[in-house]
Amino acid sequence: MEITQVDPLQYHLLFERFLNPERVSMPDFDIDFCIEGRQRVKEYVVEKYGADHVSEIITFDLMKARGAVRDTGRAMGISYGLCDKIAKSIDSRSTISEAMQRSDGADLRKLYETDATAKKLLDMAMRLEGMPRHASTHAAGVLISAVPITDLVPLQRNEESVVTQYPMGVLETMGLLKFDFLGLRNLTIIRNCVQAIQQYEPAFQIDAIPLDDPAVYAMMAKGDTTGVFQFESAGMRRVLTRLQPQNLEDLTAVLSLYRPGPRASIDKYLENRRHPEQIQYAHPLLEPILKPTYGCMIYQEQVMEICRTLCGYSYGRADIVRRAMAKKKQDVMERERQVFIYGSDGADGSSPCCGAAANGVSPEVANAIFDEISGFAAYAFNKSHAVAYALLAYQTAYLKCHYFADDMAALLTSVMGEPGKIMEYLSACQASGVPVLPPHVNDSTAAFVREGNAIRFGLLAVKNLGKGLIAGIVQEREEHG
Repeated sequence: MEITQVDPLQYHLLFERFLNPERVSMPDFDIDFCIEGRQRVKEYVVEKYGADHVSEIITFDLMKARGAVRDTGRAMGISYGLCDKIAKSIDSRSTISEAMQRSDGADLRKLYETDATAKKLLDMAMRLEGMPRHASTHAAGVLISAVPITDLVPLQRNEESVVTQYPMGVLETMGLLKFDFLGLRNLTIIRNCVQAIQQYEPAFQIDAIPLDDPAVYAMMAKGDTTGVFQFESAGMRRVLTRLQPQNLEDLTAVLSLYRPGPRASIDKYLENRRHPEQIQYAHPLLEPILKPTYGCMIYQEQVMEICRTLCGYSYGRADIVRRAMAKKKQDVMERERQVFIYGSDGADGSSPCCGAAANGVSPEVANAIFDEISGFAAYAFNKSHAVAYALLAYQTAYLKCHYFADDMAALLTSVMGEPGKIMEYLSACQASGVPVLPPHVNDSTAAFVREGNAIRFGLLAVKNLGKGLIAGIVQEREEHG
């Protein structure tokens, strides 16, 4: 159907994790678009469904600790010097109470205990901390309704757009359909690079490239991933050099493992990958589910498969359990533990299931497995997302490996407002022996472009050279040949 370029059967992706008859709440739709195409999509849904059926979503910026101190002090007429002193003594990631309890917060505690004005300021600031400071528009959220939105939700004008007066969380509890239309720079890079390649290789299509190119995986295995989507960080490069990826499944696993929580399993995953004969499974029924990831639980879909295989859950019920675990709903999880082990007749309205005991799993082993997946589910990544991002990462790596100059020109164009990134990519060009030619009034365009085996510097990256002046240069060239 070409809803996605990823084959869900090949990678065993479960549609039920997204939508199923037993799911009560609507799913999240997070959709990545080329940065320059994102606004067109928003205009399309307005045209398609009607302006009265589409709205952007309000979001409230909350008072952080430092801001609460400064705003409170200004409103209370307290001297700027004292407010500034207190605000600077609070770590930007801490609350006021956390800052006072920390070992390095002795000066703040002393000030609070000995200075009546400081105590009054901090007491009031702690009451205001976390409250909405001002409203703005959600960066990506779009509400689409089957009926006019004003029948359901009050609206207001925020800056240049119409937004709901309810924030995202409230809209979700009302069962309304929210989409996140996200602009992804790398999709723009791929598009620009492909268009450049097609000027001399018209038949080239990014969706037709082979996904098993040894040269691409060899480049990534060396940690040569400057400009490769999701794999540029030093930590990711270290994991790649240890893993030595050979296929898209390997890239998918790395993207899922390199996250808070699963990151602790990286060493175990790599060890089991090197010595698969040492892998031990708590029960033989787990082997088909965990074998592709060398005995490690990595994906949300694996949690669902364990519930289904061991206990006879429907995919819909398995997803309900997975979400309860992810949100750490202890009451739901404790009820579900008994169902997981001994089964359910479905009298509570959910689908019936036989339970692990009926499949020959002892209660002790079933309890241990339930504990493991409960602890894991809060951090698990969904494989559907990971495979899609692994495919994008591979595409950017393929372009870098086989069309380096075109790829680097597209990369440099995408970061023209970031001098640090420009220097990083210029260094990568230099290391690869691809010269970057200086700006030229006759040969340069606004963007970086490949010129022979070199890259011509883009005029927009020249400091203080604005779009208007560049447009004038281009017009002059056209008029005078």
